[in-house]
Amino acid sequence: MSISSFKSGKLIQRIQYQSFEPTLIDKDWHLDNDAVALLLSQADQKLGELNAFSQLIPDVDFFIKMHVLKEGTKSSRIEGTQTNIDEAVQKEEYINPEKRDDWQEVQNYVQAMNAAINELKKLPLSNRLLKNTHKIILQGVRGKHKQPGKFRVSQNWIGGSSLADAKFIPPHQDGIIELMSDLEKFIHSEHKNIPHLIKIGILHNQFETIHPFLDGNGRIGRLLITLYLVDTGLLVKPTLYLSDFFEKNKEHYYDNLTIVRSKNNLVQWLKFFLEGIRVTAESSIQTFKDIIALRASLETKIITLGKKQMLARNMLQYLYSQPITDMQSIASALNTSIPTTSRILNDFVRLEILIELTGFKRNRVFAFERYLKLFR
Repeated sequence: MSISSFKSGKLIQRIQYQSFEPTLIDKDWHLDNDAVALLLSQADQKLGELNAFSQLIPDVDFFIKMHVLKEGTKSSRIEGTQTNIDEAVQKEEYINPEKRDDWQEVQNYVQAMNAAINELKKLPLSNRLLKNTHKIILQGVRGKHKQPGKFRVSQNWIGGSSLADAKFIPPHQDGIIELMSDLEKFIHSEHKNIPHLIKIGILHNQFETIHPFLDGNGRIGRLLITLYLVDTGLLVKPTLYLSDFFEKNKEHYYDNLTIVRSKNNLVQWLKFFLEGIRVTAESSIQTFKDIIALRASLETKIITLGKKQMLARNMLQYLYSQPITDMQSIASALNTSIPTTSRILNDFVRLEILIELTGFKRNRVFAFERYLKLFR
């Protein structure tokens, strides 16, 4: 099947509505569009640079945690939550009670991503893994009653208040098992003619078209992209997340998914998707460069602390994964007394590494502001 001649599916009449039934995708594909091929080359190059760069950075897992938190906030914002990165890194007790549900959705996403990456060490990227991940995403938040961890057994829709005025009606529930089985086979098929980035672009579009869960399809579909890149070895570490690009280009994101179904235009979607890979990889590389520059700058500052340098380095390591924190949390993480923690905190504020957010004398909260800016 060629990219340019792809037929996405057809509308099937149901009682009082029409559902869109997508074409199966586990086929031999052929890339026959020069513009897509050029964008593929550029995206591949940047992804390779990112993969190499991430392996050169000491303690890269500290910074990946922040990338995952940013991904969680952006992917959830596409679905309507309002939590930002500054809130996402804080304890629940510091979050406005009215925003705690949104905050929890982001925490669930982070937990789900981390769990899925770990599961890839013992499970293939499969429907089972996606169901396990979906269960975590919906635990205790909006959608918790919508069959977490299970494919839907009823009709859903996108946009509108009911099937009668829906913008898009995914396939009927009776076909979900076959469609998801086909998608899983395509994940693991070894069709030599289709490059990985084209393949994951097709997979993401197909997943969002199937909409196999009653809720959480967008978050799982975007998470699928990173899981595929790690599972296939294109990335050694999970360092590329597209939700920021999709959120900044939200209207184009939805339009380009829709045009595949309405006009069989897979080429346009793939061009958008590959540009997203290139731009995001480029941005992630720059973020890592900025982190390296920041670390060098901070190392120069803590040299002035003399005998406290070792404690200061341990403090910095902690802050890279917890950039908004308080004295008790630092003391617990570093296994230091409150007086010792207070002194090193005062040093970090004096050196303008941390800023104090509350203005209180007690229960103070501190932010690693220069570092946070890299992820906003």
